[in-house]
Amino acid sequence: MSGRPGLPVALSCGEPAGIGAEIAVKARVALGAALPFFWIGNARHLPPGTIYQEIATPAEATRVSADRLPVLPHPFPAPALPGRPAPENAAAVISVIERAVQLVQRGEASAICTLPISKEALKRGAGFAFPGHTEYLAHLAGGGHRPVMMLASDTLRTVPVTIHIPLADVATRLTAELLEETLRITHAGLARDFGLSQPRLAVAGLNPHAGEGGTMGREELDLILPVLDRLRAEGFQIAGPLPADTMFHAEARARYDAAICMYHDQALIPLKTLAFADGVNVTLGLPFVRTSPDHGTAFDIAGQGRADPSSLIAALRLAARMAENRKTHP
Repeated sequence: MSGRPGLPVALSCGEPAGIGAEIAVKARVALGAALPFFWIGNARHLPPGTIYQEIATPAEATRVSADRLPVLPHPFPAPALPGRPAPENAAAVISVIERAVQLVQRGEASAICTLPISKEALKRGAGFAFPGHTEYLAHLAGGGHRPVMMLASDTLRTVPVTIHIPLADVATRLTAELLEETLRITHAGLARDFGLSQPRLAVAGLNPHAGEGGTMGREELDLILPVLDRLRAEGFQIAGPLPADTMFHAEARARYDAAICMYHDQALIPLKTLAFADGVNVTLGLPFVRTSPDHGTAFDIAGQGRADPSSLIAALRLAARMAENRKTHP
């Protein structure tokens, strides 16, 4: 980004007992004022000695000096104890996410970047009824939006069709409708959010060797291939179904813009192997841009000053780029 900064990115505080506040401060130090963002949370949860400036509106974030973290204050009832979530803070964590969504929906922020939450802490402290961030954001966006999770880096983008379910359930939960919907949302997201006029998709098989002609399973022939052929007939550039074990070396990656995988680890293992520090969790299919660092609350190192901000920095940068792309690809 260059020239006069545009709307800032809203950064929700996430779980106060985790590493979120620490990496937010480190990200501000690394990015300065070049990429405007503001942190929504309670300033007393910031690491001791943090230089920050409270703001009354998101627009003020673009005028805060580069050596200060812009903070949009949000009340929390309890202090932040590293590694020890306070149940009484759970409701405020949820309300910060809702506030971030409202700000971007009102046009006061360009995008949302979310710091990690503890789903267990939110369920225990506030009866949080959603499986995670993504589902709650889809709820806040309103009806008619089906979110799709993408893991993105400069090296690789992957999309799991099925996500947080047991491996034993994947074959029964994988349907032609789910696969087609995921492919369409990914294709649209690559065009709208990443500015790719002709997205290229590579689709992994479910079984070893992509079923090897039906000798190792028939899902590729009976379920996956008909969906791909139908979309190819519409003009989609899709390769597959492909053996997953040959999809992620450098030469193979050069032939596609995103890899569509059938289950969680098939998508996340290659991404985290190739881009462990700077992978970004992106939610496609929402009416607003949302990114997140691709890691959790890291309670085990919270408060020790050891947390790596690389994934958050990448997530903030990607959120800003995606928001810019949506201006030209609405």
